[in-house]
Amino acid sequence: MDKLIITGGARLDGEIRISGAKNSALPILAATLLCDGPVTVGNLPHLHDITTMIELFGRMGIEPVIDEKLSVEIDPRTIKTLIAPYELVKTMRASILVLGPMVARFGEAEVALPGGCAIGSRPVDLHIRGLEAMGAIIDVEGGYIKAKAPEGGLRGAHFFFDTVSVTGTENIMMAAALAKGRSVLQNAAREPEVVDLANFLNAMGAKVSGAGTDTITIDGVERLGSAFYKVMPDRIETGTYLVAAAVTGGRVKVKDTDPTILEAVLEKLREAGAEITCGEDWIELNMHGKRPKAVNVRTAPYPAFPTDMQAQFISLNAIAEGTGAVIETIFENRFMHVYELHRMGAKIQVEGNTAIVTGTEILKGAPVMATDLRASASLVISALMAEGDTLIDRIYHIDRGYECIEEKLQMLGAKIRRVPG
Repeated sequence: MDKLIITGGARLDGEIRISGAKNSALPILAATLLCDGPVTVGNLPHLHDITTMIELFGRMGIEPVIDEKLSVEIDPRTIKTLIAPYELVKTMRASILVLGPMVARFGEAEVALPGGCAIGSRPVDLHIRGLEAMGAIIDVEGGYIKAKAPEGGLRGAHFFFDTVSVTGTENIMMAAALAKGRSVLQNAAREPEVVDLANFLNAMGAKVSGAGTDTITIDGVERLGSAFYKVMPDRIETGTYLVAAAVTGGRVKVKDTDPTILEAVLEKLREAGAEITCGEDWIELNMHGKRPKAVNVRTAPYPAFPTDMQAQFISLNAIAEGTGAVIETIFENRFMHVYELHRMGAKIQVEGNTAIVTGTEILKGAPVMATDLRASASLVISALMAEGDTLIDRIYHIDRGYECIEEKLQMLGAKIRRVPG
């Protein structure tokens, strides 16, 4: 199992390019199953979850064609089986996103239940209830969701999400694209990745409006046609590198990104003392060598502060001037990284869903272990400014969400290397 060794103390300085968003790429790849011809998706990040989704398509009889720029062409007309097997689904929860498209396009689907998740329960009942509202007949047996469309296909429906669900919104929106009649999704997720998926569906000829608000309207069409689409930049990767620059007192310019989808995070970085300038597709953060100030953070659905940036800001507060409270309202069990940061000397007290972080000038390098994707990013950030060497184990979590993290950090001047397991 690979590990990262980071020698702290280097001030980050330089420019890097931001990759395509994994949380946008996965639903967009799933949505290609709706098409009646070949579709090309560009700006895919080179990540394990993307490879897993492409492998899943291969198991179904689809032969994706990947070029050297990591654009992929998918022609779902060659599909042979409508089963998403457990051995692939268990490694990537986003596999549930093929359920809606398969039922809508092919009339049936058999998708393994995703199983547990280290950062808390992510129930699939909203996906099932949304499809049932459109007339699907669904049984859950043997660890699989077995779904069939009614005779004549799925029908448009009004559906209210009793909790905001990004993947639930995406799955039902995709299914509704080929349903007969109008669907209205209320209390829908407003995340930029949902908007990106809606834009992709519309590029294939769907009629989706209202994405980015809490009410999405979809008028079903008979078929969707070929398209080329470029995945949006990754806002969480963007935010992670900006925080890394802030904790080291450095200056970093991130390119090929979008400042408009990161406003809550940029506001907190300004509050921490960062000077931030933005262009149409770039953001530059400069700390001018200063130590950041502690900030209070409360996670909530978009456009509020993202849960996927919570761990990074705990690391920022751990070396900041003052004390900051970080309140997590989205997932339970999302403070597991705190106990690893304690090993580095961080002063963090967890009370329920709140972490009270008192900044300390110096953290000490230590052997630590990644527990989930964003927690692992917080360990990297803390290691960058810790005294001495930090050894981070179980970095397969990092590789699920960050493309070439050590190469990008090396370009900014970090002392980081990967050690094969």
